[in-house]
Amino acid sequence: MDKAELIRVLIADDHAVVRQGVAAIIGTDPRMTIVAEAKNGREAVELFRQERPHVGLIDLKMPELDGVGTITAIRAETPNAALLVLTTYDRDEDIYRSLQAGAKGYLLKGGSPQELLEAIRGASRGQRYLPPEVAQKLAEHVMYPELTERELEVLRLMATGKTNREVGGVLFITEGTVKAHVNNILTKMGVRDRTQAVTTALKRGLVQLD
Repeated sequence: MDKAELIRVLIADDHAVVRQGVAAIIGTDPRMTIVAEAKNGREAVELFRQERPHVGLIDLKMPELDGVGTITAIRAETPNAALLVLTTYDRDEDIYRSLQAGAKGYLLKGGSPQELLEAIRGASRGQRYLPPEVAQKLAEHVMYPELTERELEVLRLMATGKTNREVGGVLFITEGTVKAHVNNILTKMGVRDRTQAVTTALKRGLVQLD
C-alpha cells in the first residue's frame, strides 16, 4: 500500500449502533476511510469482493454467516486479506478458531479507540495484533490437548444433562465407550468431574447452549 494512500476499511456487524461507533472512531484518523458497512456475514463477503478494502473488521456473531465463516469465505477469494475480529466474546476457543481461519488479530469491543486504530494500521501492513488479555487466553488454549470430534460430541451432550447411557443411545455407542470418552475429556481439560468439565467448556466456548 502506498504511504499516501488512505487505509480503506470495511465494518461488518449486525448492530447499527456498533457500526456507527466504530466508524466514528475510524473517522478521527485522517489516514483511514470507511468504504463499506455490512450487517451480516454474507453481505460482508460480497462487499469485500466489490470494494477490496485494505482491512476488514469482522464481528464474531452475525446472522446468515458467522465471523469465522466470513473470514474463511473472504480468504478463500483473497488469501492475503487483512481481517480483524472485533467482538465481545473473549473465549479461547473463539480466539483460536478465528486465528485458524486466518484473522490477523482479535479485538474486544471493550478495548480503547487507540487500540483499534493501532490494530487497523498494523493489519494494513500485514502485522498481527493481539491485546495482552487475548494473547493470554490463546496461550491457555494451547496448553490443553485438542479434543477429538467424538469427544466434543460427548461433551456437548453432557452439557445438556444427558447421562452416559443416554449419550450412548444418541451416538449409538456403548455406555463403556462413553465412559472412556468422558475420562479422556476430563484428563485433557484438566478437570475433576463432569460438572467442572461442562462449566469449563462453556467458559472456553467449546460448548454453547442455545
